[in-house]
Amino acid sequence: MPDALHSPDVDHPNEGFAPATGAGTERPERLPPTGGPIELERTFAFVDICGFTALTERHGPRRAVRALEVFRSLVKEVAGRRGIRVAKWLGDGALLVGVKPGPTVATVSELTGRFESFDIDLRAGVASGVALLFDGDDYIGRPVNLAARLCDEAGPGELLAHPSSLNGVPEWVRPGPTRIVSVRGVGPIDGICALRPAPDVQFPPEPMWDAEL
Repeated sequence: MPDALHSPDVDHPNEGFAPATGAGTERPERLPPTGGPIELERTFAFVDICGFTALTERHGPRRAVRALEVFRSLVKEVAGRRGIRVAKWLGDGALLVGVKPGPTVATVSELTGRFESFDIDLRAGVASGVALLFDGDDYIGRPVNLAARLCDEAGPGELLAHPSSLNGVPEWVRPGPTRIVSVRGVGPIDGICALRPAPDVQFPPEPMWDAEL
């Protein structure tokens, strides 16, 4: 066995290893200074319950609150399982943040697909790009705005994805034809794609949820 104290890896720790960049494992001196906004490349997804106000009017506040409880529980469960962060709760919606597009798209696709079995629809928008991380927990930038606006434009049960977020889409998620979507405050954007789970995807049952919703 080689002497660990004199092994090449110890004497020259960087031999054979490429320095990590943009992965959160950089050397401390290569990271940006603290105390200000930090640029990060992330995938952002907004997802919310369609017509939550109308749901409250039709079925009363108790059922609306129960729907919100189920929504938040499912978002936390699916996002946590796929390594996606729930960055912020927004009333009847949520902002999700992922390092890469694939797991983020998988998360919102599963969420919209699972709710199809209920009498409640979700809608979602996804976009990727560089944004500023401000105060450690707030994201500011074009991809954040795009994801929010696409969620606003999505129909019941629809996930609208910006072309920037289509890299690494899971094989069980089916893309629809691309189209131009006019986004409020941005204008028309080409290449927007509606994503949905493939017809043969089976979601694990959620005990008692069907009866309660």
